[in-house]
Amino acid sequence: MAKYPVVVYGASGYTGMLIMDWLIDQNIPFTCVSRNAKRTQEMMAQRVVRLESAKYEIIEAEHNVEALIKAFTGAKVVCNTVGPFVNFGAVAVEAALKAGCHHLDTTGEQGYMHSVREQFGEDYRQSGLLLAPSTSYMYTFAEIAAELALETEGVDCLETATIGRGLRNAGAGVTVGSTASIFELARSKQCYLWENKLVEHPIDASFNVVTPEFFQTVFSLPWGGTSLPIFYENDPRVRSCISSVGFYDNDVMRMVHGFAQKWDAEYKDLSKEQQDAIIKGVVDSTTPSMPPRERSTTHRTVDFAIGRGNLASVRATVHGVAPYISTGALQVATAIKLLDGETHKVGFASACKAMGHRYLLGFLEQRGLARATVTQL
Repeated sequence: MAKYPVVVYGASGYTGMLIMDWLIDQNIPFTCVSRNAKRTQEMMAQRVVRLESAKYEIIEAEHNVEALIKAFTGAKVVCNTVGPFVNFGAVAVEAALKAGCHHLDTTGEQGYMHSVREQFGEDYRQSGLLLAPSTSYMYTFAEIAAELALETEGVDCLETATIGRGLRNAGAGVTVGSTASIFELARSKQCYLWENKLVEHPIDASFNVVTPEFFQTVFSLPWGGTSLPIFYENDPRVRSCISSVGFYDNDVMRMVHGFAQKWDAEYKDLSKEQQDAIIKGVVDSTTPSMPPRERSTTHRTVDFAIGRGNLASVRATVHGVAPYISTGALQVATAIKLLDGETHKVGFASACKAMGHRYLLGFLEQRGLARATVTQL
C-alpha cells in the first residue's frame, strides 16, 4: 500500500526518474513501484537530482493487476512509464482504476489509446478519475500548439509537426523504452483524422516538413499517427488532424521508415513470438543502454500547428528544450492539479483538455522549458 500521494510506476527507467526530479522540486512525496527495489534504489542514487532531500518509498510489485492494486492503493495519482503500452499499459490502467487513482502515462500509441478509452474510459468518468495518456513532450507540446491555433475563430483543420534536434551523428537520443515503442509501431495501424473519421495512413507515408527554424526540410513520419487524432476524434471544433514527427539533421527517421516497409514485406505474417524477437533484436542493436541526461544547449525542439478554416489561417509554434525533462515537468504539473482536486475533465482526456493548455504552457515557460508564438497567416 502506498504511503504517499503520487506513484511513479517504472521507477528505475529514464523517464520515471525525471518525474521524480520534478516531484522533489515541488516537494511532493512519492512512492516508487518497480519489480526490483534494490536495482531501483541503485539507479535512483545515480540519476535522481537531490534524492537525499526527498520523502519517498520503494515498493516491489509484479506486473499484474492484483499486485499493482495493492501497490497503488493509498495514492491519488499514478504516473506510469512502463511501455510499450500496447503490451503492458492496460494492466496498470485497470489497477489504478480499482485503487481509486488518476492515471497518467507518456505514450501516444493509438492502438493502446483506443483500447483503454473503450475499456476503461467510462468507468474512470463515473469514478471521478482522469485517464490521461500521452502526457509527455512528444504529444503535449504539439497539442498545446494545436489548442493555441484553435483559439483563432473559424479554425477547424489542423496539421501538426514535432521536430527534435540533438547531437549530430548520435542517434535520436531516445531511451530504451522509447525505442521499443517506436519499433512496436511497425505492427500497428497509424491513423489521421479526416472529416471526423479516422483514416489509416499507407505503410510508406512520410512528409518533408518545411519550417523557418531550420535550413533544410525535415523528413518526418506519422509516428503511429500520434495521440492527437484520437483526442480530437470526438471534438466538435475539429474536422481533420494530421500529425508528424521528425528529427532534424538525423537519419533515424529514414531508418525507421525503412524498417516499417521491411516489416510489411517480410515480417507481418510471422508469429507474434517471431515478431517479438525481431523487435527486441533491433532495439538491442540501436539503443543498448540508457542515454545520458539531456542538455538544453543541444536537445532543442520545435512543435507547430497550422490551423485552417474557410477564411482563417494561423500558425502556433512552441519552441522547447530537453524533451524528456519536459515530460517529467508535464507529468508533475498535471499531478499537482489532480492532488488539489482541480481538473476540467474526468474519464479519458488529454492533460491539455483536463488541465488547460495555458496552464501547462505557463508551467513550462516559468521553468525555461518552452515558449510559444502565434502568427496569423
